[in-house]
Amino acid sequence: MPTTLAALAQLVGGDVVGDAAVNINGAATLLDAQDGDITLVDKNEKVGSLADNPARAVVVPRGFPVESLTVPVIVVDDVHRAFTTILTHLRPPRVRQRQGISPAANISPTARLGENVDVQAGATIGPEVEIGAGSTIYTGARLMTGCRLGENVTIHPNAVLYERTKVGRDSEIHAGVVVGCHGFGYRVFEGSNVPSAQLGWVEIGVDCEIGACSTIDRGTYGPTIIGDGTKIDNLVMIAHNCRIGRHNMICSQVGVAGSTITGDYVVIAGQVGVRDHVHIGEGAVLAAKAGVSNDVPAGAHMLGIPAVREREQKIRFAAISKLPEMRRQLKKLQRVVDELTRDNKPAASSNQAA
Repeated sequence: MPTTLAALAQLVGGDVVGDAAVNINGAATLLDAQDGDITLVDKNEKVGSLADNPARAVVVPRGFPVESLTVPVIVVDDVHRAFTTILTHLRPPRVRQRQGISPAANISPTARLGENVDVQAGATIGPEVEIGAGSTIYTGARLMTGCRLGENVTIHPNAVLYERTKVGRDSEIHAGVVVGCHGFGYRVFEGSNVPSAQLGWVEIGVDCEIGACSTIDRGTYGPTIIGDGTKIDNLVMIAHNCRIGRHNMICSQVGVAGSTITGDYVVIAGQVGVRDHVHIGEGAVLAAKAGVSNDVPAGAHMLGIPAVREREQKIRFAAISKLPEMRRQLKKLQRVVDELTRDNKPAASSNQAA
């Protein structure tokens, strides 16, 4: 859908510097841009990356040194919002046609489906399941007995929702997710590992997203809860009885052990491990690969294994980086001490020698 730079600037409410009549055929990042594309730069220090780039125009933030550029630009307040709008205009998303209920879906006669629900071929809807209006269940997804979905929920292929799972409206569960499986709880009885009670369920709030191949275990007696607005990346493990707060961001390969509670707006970066029965305060940030073994205060930034406050951990890292040089200095000092000790050692008296 070719257009002009002027038209795109009007679309995003930006200002053109340079030739507004230049034709734009597509949009791409700096790495992928070709002649005819418009690209984006979000930071002033990236000005050098445009030197040999073939893009025909660029979207930049206000204050960017446009006088150093040889291509026309659109100056905007929010680069990423503007570029998203431009990309969507030039490359419109495909509109998914609603299919209704496939005759090849396996749906229990006791399930209740709202208006405009899509259930694709090969999906399985168990007894007493409730699905809200406008929801979509993709091929291979399985909703077991008593699941309840709000309006406009999307369940992607091969996701499995165990018994009594609840999903709030506008939430999305991606391919391969397993929600409500038994928690990993055992006790030793007469020499064997006997599973503890697995009688609970999972409640996922409104406007949540669960990334591909993540798992959320059911509670022991009550619910495991994912709060409204929380976004979970791919390959995340949330154990039984956890209470994840609202609007958390949980990145890939995080593992959260049982009965952990997080406040609202917590950020947990990739590969963080959180032990059981820990409380993480509102607004806390756990940096990548942090090993969390104790409660985390609200607003704290934690780093390292074991996780401590970010500033303290950085001081430790700086000290560790100096250890090789400190070792060389210590060996040098030891040699000096040895020489001084040898030189100052009293000579044996002649009488003692006799």
